[in-house]
Amino acid sequence: MSPAFNKVVTVLARSEGVEPPNPEGRGFGSCALKVRGKIFAMEVRGALVVKLPKARVESLVADGTGSYFDPGHGRLMKQWVSVEPDAAPWLSLAKEAYAFVR
Repeated sequence: MSPAFNKVVTVLARSEGVEPPNPEGRGFGSCALKVRGKIFAMEVRGALVVKLPKARVESLVADGTGSYFDPGHGRLMKQWVSVEPDAAPWLSLAKEAYAFVR
């Protein structure tokens, strides 16, 4: 876990209903923040990946802040955006994702 994502985890783990990542877990979602069992933020290949409304994701992609998340199947996910460490404040995007998924 990068220092940037660790900060996100530290802050949001105190929020109502948030399940922090399970460092001993394996598989998809083991290193993700969840609320009510649903993933809302995770770190994938050094980037923050968050679930947001489709229109918000489109806006972030259009302005160059992020890109559609591809889980590796060649199928872009319309409600998930991948944001590199210096592209935008991770904490604010993760808080936005928490509010959306909650």
